[in-house]
Amino acid sequence: MSTTADLVSALKKELKAAQMTYADLALAIGMAESSVKRMLASGEMSLGRVDEICRALKLDFAELARRVADAQPLLREMTQEQERAVVADKKLLLVAICVLSQWTLEQMTARYRLTEAECVKYLVQLDRIGIIDLRPLNRYRLKLAKTFRWRPHGPVMNYFREHALLDYFAGGFDGTGEGVMLVHGSVSRTLAPGFLERLQRVAQDFAQQHQTDQKLHEKDREGYTLVLAMRSWEFEAFARLRR
Repeated sequence: MSTTADLVSALKKELKAAQMTYADLALAIGMAESSVKRMLASGEMSLGRVDEICRALKLDFAELARRVADAQPLLREMTQEQERAVVADKKLLLVAICVLSQWTLEQMTARYRLTEAECVKYLVQLDRIGIIDLRPLNRYRLKLAKTFRWRPHGPVMNYFREHALLDYFAGGFDGTGEGVMLVHGSVSRTLAPGFLERLQRVAQDFAQQHQTDQKLHEKDREGYTLVLAMRSWEFEAFARLRR
């Protein structure tokens, strides 16, 4: 839960869903209706009082906490500090990439040399950083929006530029479902943002298909990395030849 206001807002929604009035709640928890109104307006209540309200609503406190967490806005971008924490430990970065792909703990330990204890430790760290909401049985909810992207000049992208970019483009791109295209041209500055929007839609389609195909057996899926880019750029060797 992020703030008391979020908790109070969730309680009000539950009261409305249960068609319980303030008068009904006051009777159930032994308070005056006016006191209930003041309490919910100010947000000042003890955990014991929250527990009483939950019992009146026949709602488990853990379930209320989960609903509050689910209502939090999803992150489209992390802070510098969050990304710096992720790249500080390469195994943590690996687990972060895995959770972005919605892998289970069992899949991570089966694919990589990670013990269950290590995976749990890194999932706890990702929960503290704010990337996931860790739940019982080591399940989690990703707190990143579908439009999420790493900061263009943040710690994670800088790490991949330094350590992974050449490795990625060293591939032949000649396998099934692989390809690389290099297209150069001069177009209207007013039209360029439209091409970028199309690229973003392709990225979102890819991410959505990834989510859909998680129900397939692992042998029917293959891991792909899609890189989409567009920028005003001239190869440095060509730029040095300019008059």
